[in-house]
Amino acid sequence: MSEQQLDGGIANAGQVVRVGPHVLRPSSPHSGSIHAFLRAVKDAGFDGAPTPVGIDKDGRERLVFIDGDVPVAPYPDWSQSDTALASIARLLRGLHDAAREFDPQSLTWNDSLADPAGGTIVCHNDVELSNVVFRDGIAVALLDFEFAAPGRPVYDVAQLARLCVPIEDDFDQDRIGWLPADRPARLRLVADAYGLDRDGRAELLTAINDAVARIEAAARRTIDAGGPNTVAMLNRTGGIEKYDRRRRWWTAHHDQFAKALL
Repeated sequence: MSEQQLDGGIANAGQVVRVGPHVLRPSSPHSGSIHAFLRAVKDAGFDGAPTPVGIDKDGRERLVFIDGDVPVAPYPDWSQSDTALASIARLLRGLHDAAREFDPQSLTWNDSLADPAGGTIVCHNDVELSNVVFRDGIAVALLDFEFAAPGRPVYDVAQLARLCVPIEDDFDQDRIGWLPADRPARLRLVADAYGLDRDGRAELLTAINDAVARIEAAARRTIDAGGPNTVAMLNRTGGIEKYDRRRRWWTAHHDQFAKALL
């Protein structure tokens, strides 16, 4: 059966393929942990994540393909709607609820984007539009759990907000095709759809600080390590300077977000 290359991805760009009912992608030292987690949340009733099949002899991991629409940049208008955003937040809440009985402590995880405060709930940590499957404009599944690791659920919500509100400088919003929008109102929508109470909303603001700092640190480590795919993608998507722009933008607009959220 022939392999069909799937769009999207950064570190694994061009290496993720569909073969009939399955997806093949490079495995990692943490694939066993991720597969155990995916099986556990499925057993807990969450059907919004890939079902792992196993690791092939060639070292690639095999998962069940999930049918639907996966937007890639420049993101189509429908994927930027408030309806789409709210559905992603609800889906993430479902993942976290299903993950509460899973014990991650004896397993290994990729800590590149992990919550610096730690935690006991395995979080996705990279919920951006090209890691979400939609049907009729509604999020139905999350993809690419490569950066999954234990943390606080609110930190996962912060990463979702960073990527999908988005928390981004105007120049970079325009560059990747984000339409003009009321970003503080979109953050409030995420909090409402996820179900954060007032204390959780205050914690979300602090967690966004952590998320912004964490992704910048990860990008700088990647530059230092010289990973060719990631470095090339970084250069195509604004370079390391975009992290400085994002940090300055978030600091300048923080009070507007706090007013909308609290």
